[in-house]
Amino acid sequence: MKATTLLILITICMTIVTPAFAQAPVVDSDAIFREVSRRPARPNNEAKIEAMIRRMTIEEKVGQMTQLTIDMVTNGDDQEVKIDDAKLKKAIVDYKVGSILNVNNQAITLDHWHRIIGPIQQAAQKTRLKIPIIYGVDSIHGANYVQGSTLFPQEIGMAATWNPALMRRAAEIAAMETRAAGVTWSFSPVLDVGRNQSWPRFWETFGEDPYLATVMGTAFVRGLEGDNVASGNHVASSLKHYVGYSLPLTGRDRTPAYIPEHALREYFLPPFASAVKAGARTVMINSADINGVPGHINKHLMTDVLKGEMGFTGFIVSDWEDIKKLVTQWRVAADEKEATRLAVMAGIDMSMVPLSYSFSDNLIALVKEKRVPMSRIDDAVRRILRVKFELGLFENAMPDNSLRSNHGRAEYANVALDAARESIVLLKNQSNVLPLSKTAKVLVTGPTADSLISLNNGWTYVWQGSEPGLYPKDKPSIQRAIESKIGDAKFKYVPGTRIVRRANSASNSNPTDIDEVVDISDAVSAAKKSDVVVLCLGEGSYTEHPGSIPDLTLPEIQLDFAEKIIATGKPVVLVLAEGRPRVISRIADQVNAIVLAPNPGNEGGTAVADVLFGDYNPNGKLPFTYPRSPGYLTTYDANAFERVLDSRKLPSFQPQFEFGSGLSYTTFEYSDLRALNAMAPEGSVGVSLNVKNTGSRAGKETVIVYVRDEFATLTPAAKRVRRFAKVSLAPGETRQLGFTINRDDLGYFGLDNKFRFEAGDFTVLVGGQSAKFAVR
Repeated sequence: MKATTLLILITICMTIVTPAFAQAPVVDSDAIFREVSRRPARPNNEAKIEAMIRRMTIEEKVGQMTQLTIDMVTNGDDQEVKIDDAKLKKAIVDYKVGSILNVNNQAITLDHWHRIIGPIQQAAQKTRLKIPIIYGVDSIHGANYVQGSTLFPQEIGMAATWNPALMRRAAEIAAMETRAAGVTWSFSPVLDVGRNQSWPRFWETFGEDPYLATVMGTAFVRGLEGDNVASGNHVASSLKHYVGYSLPLTGRDRTPAYIPEHALREYFLPPFASAVKAGARTVMINSADINGVPGHINKHLMTDVLKGEMGFTGFIVSDWEDIKKLVTQWRVAADEKEATRLAVMAGIDMSMVPLSYSFSDNLIALVKEKRVPMSRIDDAVRRILRVKFELGLFENAMPDNSLRSNHGRAEYANVALDAARESIVLLKNQSNVLPLSKTAKVLVTGPTADSLISLNNGWTYVWQGSEPGLYPKDKPSIQRAIESKIGDAKFKYVPGTRIVRRANSASNSNPTDIDEVVDISDAVSAAKKSDVVVLCLGEGSYTEHPGSIPDLTLPEIQLDFAEKIIATGKPVVLVLAEGRPRVISRIADQVNAIVLAPNPGNEGGTAVADVLFGDYNPNGKLPFTYPRSPGYLTTYDANAFERVLDSRKLPSFQPQFEFGSGLSYTTFEYSDLRALNAMAPEGSVGVSLNVKNTGSRAGKETVIVYVRDEFATLTPAAKRVRRFAKVSLAPGETRQLGFTINRDDLGYFGLDNKFRFEAGDFTVLVGGQSAKFAVR
């Protein structure tokens, strides 16, 4: 199979047909995708790389393949961590280590970063070949380990914007603020497709649809790497977690997935293939296993597919301690030395060891024993050096003081606020209770009302995002933003319940959030005296193991509290600040409005308040299917059988809210959907429609184009997203949109893992309308 076949799901072309007079721009996903997926020209450093490899000893080569955490070269506490000269010499001079990662425990200042990275690069310059260090951190939703940086919505929130141009701009800012710290490599974006809503890293994804994840993910990569990654404005990206990590059978982190390869190619590989085509420099591997094979020894996926079919020329890095875990967790090797051999021979180029020198010792021994050929070592080193050259590290690896001006600019906060506002999803608005009047008496209550933690989630200043003292004091929570908007006289805040962090009795390293009652009776009393209640529920912060839960249902304390507030008879606006869709079916029909704030970041409090009081017209759309029951987790593209009536005449597909849901304070009308012509063998079919703003205020509408294959050899999906566009419309304004669908966009991967197209009947579905066309 050719590498290009992995990308066919994203090759739809689109044109926008507009009148001659000036109109607000359309966010055309295809136009943006064509731009961000263009692979920039690169300097040819191959001769320099080969010359350097010829000079390198075994120890120097293996050193380049070794990554250690910052703790291995420092001492001191969080705020006073300092380089330890003896540790640094051991790592860089003695073991010739090529990469360092991480922050000690929490975000540090630019000055502190420079004091850490400067000596590390200086030590590298004292080695025989003067090969610079590549330093990596998790800049997940901004430069979240640099104090004072701009934080954006998490990926699930950015997906709810359906705005790849905004995603690209957010990533550009994250890159500038990361590089200003002297860090040149970000472990982002997450390109796992979120097909299991209970997975604790679901919020780190762009949701359940492969096409949306592909467009947004490629925009993220282009924002990070730019056209010249060596410039002071960009960093190398790392696509993670290749591949299939996001569909664990149990829903728990780092547990097995069972995904047939044709399904892997259909749903999970496209975002990675697109980002590789666009030039992404590094890839991080799935910490779990697929079909019984741990990701770190899956030679077929790493070497045959990624490096072979996709043509990936960068390097593959392991995740944290995952070679060791081949022995301790997956038990596919009797000892770490054998695990090292299996991983390197499967395609791992760099090991995130990161707390010992065992990888270096074992791999040097394996090479000397001829159990790992030098050709495999040279291939890995060649890939690592290629990225270092392209980053410009050989010219200047030191932190650049001139880049300080790229950090913390005032205009960055405006971009973050735009993103936060566009991420907010209005899911229910019974009797138009929203927007609220600024003269109404408002009670704000609930465990997420006064929590920046709930608005951000993990990877925020610390790994779990759980330290309230690290959050900026000038960024308001939801309740503070509402108070600022309407004033003290009309505002009251009573917590009711709270979310607290408790150490896990089994492991203090994996604390979990627990709901506690604070003052429910006070909240109920205050509700009775108010005109409306803004009830803020949801989650605290988590990622990876600490976020694994047995049930997606919202905690009982929160549900019980909600029922007591509802029982007052006052209008209730439910605000959900959460990273994954917690089941709310017990209370959803009893509240008057539901607003989803999917980890919108530090500007999320302002964004929620702006939406609640009508200062911003909501336009977010769900990038996932919101379940009604924890026992039935499905996706919008499940096969058509799941949507038919069962033997009791009950609809079997009944999520709480469907994928793509999202209301506005205006209304939109779709009309005149047409499939313009049948396809020639190498031709295309044109689709056109009109979208009109039929309401009284300006608004944005995301037009999602689905296509359904009516019959196929393999059971076809009920529908698939093939295109989207975000349109700004004034009251009464109509836009005509045109899309071009190519034949390749109508195919699928068969059981032979090859892409195929079958002639037949298809249906295009947009905004409640449908049109049929045939391909012969």
